[in-house]
Amino acid sequence: MIISASRRTDIPAVYPEWFLNRLRAGEVLVPNPYNRKKVNRILLSPDTVDCIVFWTKNPEPLMPYLKEIKEMGYRFYFQMTITDYEEDMEPGVPPTEESIATFLLLSEMIGRDRIDWRFDPVLLTDKYSVDYHAEKFEMMCRWLHRAASRCIISFVDAYKESRYSELEPEEMKCLAGVFSKIAAKYKLPLYTCAERIDLSEYGIEHGACIDIGRVEEITGYKLDLKRDHGQRPQCRCAESIDVGMYDTCINGCKYCYAAGKRENVKKKYNMHDAASPVLIGRLRGDEVITTKVLRSNKDNQLSLFDFL
Repeated sequence: MIISASRRTDIPAVYPEWFLNRLRAGEVLVPNPYNRKKVNRILLSPDTVDCIVFWTKNPEPLMPYLKEIKEMGYRFYFQMTITDYEEDMEPGVPPTEESIATFLLLSEMIGRDRIDWRFDPVLLTDKYSVDYHAEKFEMMCRWLHRAASRCIISFVDAYKESRYSELEPEEMKCLAGVFSKIAAKYKLPLYTCAERIDLSEYGIEHGACIDIGRVEEITGYKLDLKRDHGQRPQCRCAESIDVGMYDTCINGCKYCYAAGKRENVKKKYNMHDAASPVLIGRLRGDEVITTKVLRSNKDNQLSLFDFL
C-alpha cells in the first residue's frame, strides 16, 4: 500500500513529530472525514507500506526525522509546492526564496528523483497576472531545474465557498504557452495535475502525482496498483491511504480546499497531541474502530522475462 501524508493537511510542516510517532508505534487511527465515530486503524510496517508520499509546502520540520524514517525501512518521496504568491495569499508559508533554499537542500539529501516541484494552483488576479507568473516562474526554474526531475502545474478550482474563479480555457492555454517555453529552456518536464484540458500541444502532458512508475523506481519492484477512484475523475494517481484530516492545516492559504474557517482550524490545531494515535485530540470512547487488513502491492507474478 501507499501512504499519502497528506492531501488533507500539511503533515511535514505542521505535524512531523506526530507522524514519526505513528511510524514508531506501527499504527495510525484515521477517522472517517464525514463521520468521526467511524475510525480506521491502519497498521504500518515497512513490509506492507510500499512507499510514503509526502505533500507539503514546507518539509523543513520533517527533515531531521528522515534519517530515522529511512533506517526503519520506509521508502518515500515528496510533492513540494512552491508558488510565487506572497503573504496576502499564503500567510503561513515561508517566503518563496526560503522555500527554494529548502527544496535545494532536501533534493541534495534524498536525490532529485524523490522530489517533485508543484507549482499550483495557478490563478489570475490584477496582482498575479500572466506577466507576474512568467517572471517568477522563470526565476524559480533557474534555481530548481537541477534539483527537480519534473514540475507539476494545476489551475485553481472553483470549489464550494472558493473566492477565486476558474480560468477560461484560453487563459490556461496562454499560461501553458508561457510556462512551456520557460521550462523547455531549462529542460524541465512539465505535467498537469487532475486537469481536463489537453495541453499536449505545448509539450505538457497529463501527470500523476502518486505515480506508479515513480514508486516502482523507488521500491525496486513492480506494483499491482489501480487508479485511485476516490479522487477527482481527472486524477491519474495510484490508489493510496490518506492519514490526514481536513480543517487541520494552519498554513492559511486563501485558495485551499482542505481547510475551512480559520477559527475552526485553530481550534483543532490546539487540540493536537503528538502522542495521540489520531491527528487531532483523543478518541471519545464511542467510536467503532475497524482494523484495515492491508498488504504490500508488490506484484509477485512472474513474467516471461524472469526466465530470460
